[in-house]
Order: sequence, then C-alpha cells, then structure tokens
Amino acid sequence: MLKKRSIFLLLLIMVTAFIACTTNPKKKALENDSLKRKIGQMIMIGFRGTTLQPDDALYQMMDDYHIGGVVLYSKDLPSKFTQKRNVESPGQLKKLTAALHSISDTPLFIGIDEEGGNVKRLESADGFKDDMSHQQIGAIDNADTTRTWATQLSKELADMGINMNFGPVLDLNINPENPIIGGRERSFSKAVDTVLKHGKIFVEAHKENGIITVPKHFPGHGSSQNDSHKGLADVSKTWTAEELLPFEHFIKEGLTEVLMTCHVYNENLDTLPATLSPKIIRGLLREDYQFDGLIISDDMHMRAISNFYDFETSIEKAISAGVDMLLFSNNAYPCPEDEPDCVKLPYNPNIAKEAVEHILRLVEEGKVSEARINKSYERIMKVKSKL
Repeated sequence: MLKKRSIFLLLLIMVTAFIACTTNPKKKALENDSLKRKIGQMIMIGFRGTTLQPDDALYQMMDDYHIGGVVLYSKDLPSKFTQKRNVESPGQLKKLTAALHSISDTPLFIGIDEEGGNVKRLESADGFKDDMSHQQIGAIDNADTTRTWATQLSKELADMGINMNFGPVLDLNINPENPIIGGRERSFSKAVDTVLKHGKIFVEAHKENGIITVPKHFPGHGSSQNDSHKGLADVSKTWTAEELLPFEHFIKEGLTEVLMTCHVYNENLDTLPATLSPKIIRGLLREDYQFDGLIISDDMHMRAISNFYDFETSIEKAISAGVDMLLFSNNAYPCPEDEPDCVKLPYNPNIAKEAVEHILRLVEEGKVSEARINKSYERIMKVKSKL
C-alpha cells in the first residue's frame, strides 16, 4: 500500500511539473506569438469614431496588426474640432469600449488622459462628472479629499470600460506660467513631498478600481517655458535634478510598473529629447534607477518630435533608447500659418500599419534586435496579465 502511494505521489509531481512547464504563460506567449504580433503590442493609437463598425480601419489595425492599445479623446484637433472623436455620452462610450475589448484577441489597453480640471476627456457637457485639477487638490492638501477625488475619478473610468489612465502628473510646478503644466493646473505642487503624497493616493485609488496608472512626465516637464505639443521645449536652463525625485521615489517604493516619458530637450542630460535618449531612458531610468517596468512614450505626434524627426527616425530612436510602447495620438495640433517649418500631420487611419511594418523592417535590417522586441513584449504582457 505504501509503495503504491509513493508511486502515485511521484507520478503526480511529474505531471504537475510537466503542466507547469508547458503552460507557463510568459514562455508560451513568447514562443507562440509571431514577431508581427509582438511589435503590434508595442503600438498604441488614437482613432476617430464614436462607434465601431466592421469596415472601420481600426478593425484591420486590431485584427491584422494586433495593436496593444488605443487612446481616447473628446476633441479632434486635426479637423479643428469639426470631426467627431470618441466621446459623446456615458452610454455611447460604454458601448464603444465594450466593442473595442470584444474585437481584440489580447487584453487591450484603453487609455485616457483623465487628470481632472483642465485635462479631462470625460466632460460634464457630455454627461460626466466634474473633477478638480491636480493643482486644486494639492492646494487643499487633505488626504481624505484626495482619496475621495481619485476614487470618484477612477470609478467613472472603470464604469466606462477604460483600464488605463495617463496620470498622476509627477511634474513639479517649478514654473507656474508653464503653458502645458503650471498654466493648466496639472501639478500638485512645487514641493516634492506634496506631489508624492497626492500622487500615491491617486495610484492607490485607481488600483482599487482596476485602473492602470501611468505616472508622467519623466524626467520632468514642470520647469519648461514652452509646450512640447506645439514645438521644442528646452528645459536646459530651468530644469533641476529635484524634478527627478518624485519618479525616483515612485520607483524605489514599487508604486508603479509603468511610466511615461516626455519630449523635453535637456542638454544637462543629453542632446536628444528625453523620449529618444538612450542616456535618459536606458541610462538614468533603467540602469541608475533600476526600473524594469513598462515605458510608454508621450504622444509621438507632438511637435517637439514630429517637427524635428521624421516618422521612421523617431520610431527607431525611441525603441533604441528603451521605450517599450509608442503612443501615436493621431490628434496633432494643426500647423500655425506663421510657422512654415511646421510638419503637417493629418489624421492617418493606417498609422498602426505603417508603424508596425517599419519596425519589422528595422528588425530585418538588423537595426533593432528580436531580443529587444521580446523584452518590450514581455513587459507589456506582464502588465496586461493583471487586467
């Protein structure tokens, strides 16, 4: 009897070990998924449409190119607000996100910039709740108020089928006149401790409601005098190392698995915009801070990138620098009439196709290794496994 029991236990251990080896999700995913699929997961795009139809280009982008995510907007900038974008009402948005989830054969990031205050895609005019800005929350400086605010905000996202919020903003309010951070009340404070206090609560509340947070904008956009959406944002003379502290603390305390870069130019760190800089991404973020999580670019269609680097070059440089996921808003600011050097970026329904096929060429030409693609894919799928 004892012998039979020992044989049974031995067989059970062998079968369990075999199943564990053959069903390891990370190993299986990396072995079974094609290179094209892995690259597709590295792409996140914006699109036009308040509904999803089988003949929409987005269907092909998801079906043939396996894109990793989409980003939602309430307004369409290329058309100067004459075109519809993605948000009309709570009921409509729920149907749209449900359709998006249903046609993706891999968990899909559905991202949004829902910071509160001046940076909201779910607006009260469309039937959504009003939320205070980061700056208002920082000025009140009350943990309970912040928790209530962040909980309401994240619950609304979860109810709408959205699973990723590009926030909190960890930039320090160094320059209150900054047109894209301080001027839009997007920073909790110029004090590191205040930013950390409210940023942590923001993350905790979102996590409780199943929302992935993406702290931004590494390595700091709070001291800039210009808006990187509209052109070069050179912080070389205004930036200080203190702006790194909120990000450093978040990483060391294990508060985030995802970070967003920004496109500021800072000659103290490198001669390339941060998103394209190996010194900043691979050196400072990966090696010095030991961050091995998912790095998402800020919008690659911002003028700080697109006015100085063509589509192909910017993709190659960002991947080489260490960015895992490239975000293309398809929602670029129109070129001002008095800026002849501004590169026109019309809405492109095939943007994901073009990005994936270009990255495939980079691999074929030996400019990007398959190992590099595999690493980004692994980081993306690790985060998605928690959705």
